[in-house]
Amino acid sequence: MRILAIHAHPDDIEILAGGTLALLARQGHQISIVTMTPGDCGSSEHSPEEIAAIRRAEAAASAKLIGAEYICAEFRDLSIFSDDESRRRVAAILRKTQPDIVLTSSPVDYLCDHEATSMLVRDACFGAPARNYAPSGDPPLAGIPHLYFMDPIEGHDREGGDVSPHFVVNVGETFAIKKAMLACHDSQRRWLKTHHGIDDYLDSMEQWTRKRGAPAGFEFGEGFRRYLGHPYPQTPVLEDLLRDYR
Repeated sequence: MRILAIHAHPDDIEILAGGTLALLARQGHQISIVTMTPGDCGSSEHSPEEIAAIRRAEAAASAKLIGAEYICAEFRDLSIFSDDESRRRVAAILRKTQPDIVLTSSPVDYLCDHEATSMLVRDACFGAPARNYAPSGDPPLAGIPHLYFMDPIEGHDREGGDVSPHFVVNVGETFAIKKAMLACHDSQRRWLKTHHGIDDYLDSMEQWTRKRGAPAGFEFGEGFRRYLGHPYPQTPVLEDLLRDYR
């Protein structure tokens, strides 16, 4: 199957779904990783153009560890909005990658870019199969893809309340590759230390992954929710692919 993971910034996907994507890649599925932005605001040392180039290269190196392709949608940090032009750009990426399954950001999260990405991807999944919507050089999708939301960061909404996943994937077997993927984003560590006060985001990621896995009886886990809205497909395709890890 073709699986598209699309989130706002370089490193979001590794933190929230890197272990699951590694499992799916190991099964032989075709993985595409898309970030909406190149992380152009994520530096106090480099210009937007300089840090964007650095972070695109880091994201591509991370994706390469599991044999995935990397695409940047070339929005800009804090400038992702749910409007027609943006929706058409995301629909074009869907047509380029032709996914059967789409994993994207939580509709409720701590950051506007995450929430806007979720809305854009949801609606682009609806529009990408429509032949007369956003015509491009790539064919429309055969149908609306299966859509899943990753956890919000730390598993919390904006008020600190828990956001419960529909299911948790046991990523113990691929946690080492998940950590190696995140470690590719070296420039992000320096930025998070300055802006977020997080000194070692690898340790933070490990703590969050342990916390998500614990209630399911796993050492390390990643949570997902299937989008239940009409008329998106409701067969548990991702759950079935990962049945041995749930």
